[in-house]
Amino acid sequence: MMTMKEIYERFDKIGCVTFSTRNGDFVESRIAHFFAYDDDGLYFRTMNTKPFYKQLKEGKTVSVCGMYPTSQVTHDENNLPFFEPGYTMRIMGEVRELSMEEMEAKAEHDRNFNVAVFDVKKYPATRIFALYRAKGECYDYDYAKRHRDHKLERERFAYGGMEVERAGLLITNRCIGCGKCAKVCTFDAIEPGEKYSIRGNRCDECGNCYTVCPVHAIEAKGE
Repeated sequence: MMTMKEIYERFDKIGCVTFSTRNGDFVESRIAHFFAYDDDGLYFRTMNTKPFYKQLKEGKTVSVCGMYPTSQVTHDENNLPFFEPGYTMRIMGEVRELSMEEMEAKAEHDRNFNVAVFDVKKYPATRIFALYRAKGECYDYDYAKRHRDHKLERERFAYGGMEVERAGLLITNRCIGCGKCAKVCTFDAIEPGEKYSIRGNRCDECGNCYTVCPVHAIEAKGE
């Protein structure tokens, strides 16, 4: 499972990412970034004059996502989309606000927190939050198989007491071993056998196998 350092570095490589919070019956999003990490979580800042701050305090949750190296999509002569190999990061979880004393204590051991201390002193409305309990995923894609023999590598992670959720669809014991699922899987995610199985780290959950299974042996998420 990914370490906190690896999670932070993946987000930091993206740079600015999308933060989403609840606002009544709606979801609001804005662009920000994580400026530091430690064993207690990932850290970001806002100001108490912004709706973002109020939503964080009231909802106590946030969802974050981003894409590297580019979110641009090109198209071939048939107008089919092409994505440069890269990865997406997503994470969701619970947040808490830090006190100035906590930030200063962390700054003594990690220079990245000096940014937060400086901002609070220059802009007194600045507030620091820790995403201290969360789960997420790194979704590493190479759809054209430029650098490997399969399209996808997924790695799920969790910290702060949350549990990792299994990636991929699931072939149950109802499987009769007909192999129809493997023939339609374009992600090379299905392993043959007396009972076929799905490699969750390669499965896009596209539903091809789910659709063709003659005995409904494949479970979709939420079933």
